[in-house]
Amino acid sequence: MVRLESLTVRYGDRSVVDGVDLSVGAGETVCVLGPSGSGKSTLLRAVAGLAPPAEGRVLLGGHDQAGVPVHRRGVGLMFQDHQLFPQHDVAANVGFGLRVRGAGRTERAARVAELLGLVGLAGAGSRTVTALSGGEQQRVALARALAPGPRLLMLDEPLGQLDRGLRERLVVELRSLFRRLGTTVLAVTHDQGEAFALADRVVVMREGRVEQAGSPVEVWSRPASEFVARFLGFSNVVAATVAAGTAHCAWGAIEVSEGAVEGPAALLVRPGGVHVAATGAPAVGRGRPGADGPATGLGCVVRSRTFRGDHVVLHLQPERGPALEATCSLRTAPEEGAAVRVAIDPAETVLLPPSM
Repeated sequence: MVRLESLTVRYGDRSVVDGVDLSVGAGETVCVLGPSGSGKSTLLRAVAGLAPPAEGRVLLGGHDQAGVPVHRRGVGLMFQDHQLFPQHDVAANVGFGLRVRGAGRTERAARVAELLGLVGLAGAGSRTVTALSGGEQQRVALARALAPGPRLLMLDEPLGQLDRGLRERLVVELRSLFRRLGTTVLAVTHDQGEAFALADRVVVMREGRVEQAGSPVEVWSRPASEFVARFLGFSNVVAATVAAGTAHCAWGAIEVSEGAVEGPAALLVRPGGVHVAATGAPAVGRGRPGADGPATGLGCVVRSRTFRGDHVVLHLQPERGPALEATCSLRTAPEEGAAVRVAIDPAETVLLPPSM
């Protein structure tokens, strides 16, 4: 449905999107992730025809879109700020694109009623948009974008202005709706939780380039670089040297998977793989703190605790090396200031390319 070939967009001398190759299959939902300034929104604008490429091509349905204006590309756009018409009621907002395309009153009314039912606003056509909640306005904006039957729906930070609880509910509803309609979706967001819940495939961008692309499970379980790992929220990353199935790092000697490439690397340790025990008790896990380290694991001090509902995040200061994060249950979480020992589970580690 969508193919980008060496797409480059420049603002002055700066390449905001830099040689991006990307495909989106029919009926697929692809979310583009990245920090502010990574080029993700500009990429979306280039596909829509709002940002002309300096180099490369945008193809929709196999056809080059060079010179094709926005209104002839057959795409639907939904922005973070909704951009609804406050002077019109819900039905007029949803039916706007249909009216522009010349659809008759009966056809418009039927399509509007159908879409309002799909987005959970059946019978709300006569309501004023200013009287709606943020979540309801988001649903109206989605119905308006879907009304003309676009071959591609593009979402720019679609849930960014909503509170977390509402975002989480709407993500589930949107995923179900897109699958039911068979809609092809290209979305951009900075919220990895939102992207991973919504997407069939995730694309992580950095400074205008694609850093990694894959299914949510692939990207989460095997980040391609230290940048991706840290963007996803993993802070336990340290320089290491791999030899004979062991990663030697500031935290000690940690077993890694068989066949690991030897030499310099970066080592990611997931917080769930940092097993904590009180001083004097054996730390559970198969990590080794090093030839000169105690058998019970790496000594640490609990600097702080963060309550996360179903678990606690511990911020640890090891006796050597950078800070560590660990997760544990509220029942077993040590107090701030406690001396503990930790062992690292090799199954919860990922070897990354060495930092440049």
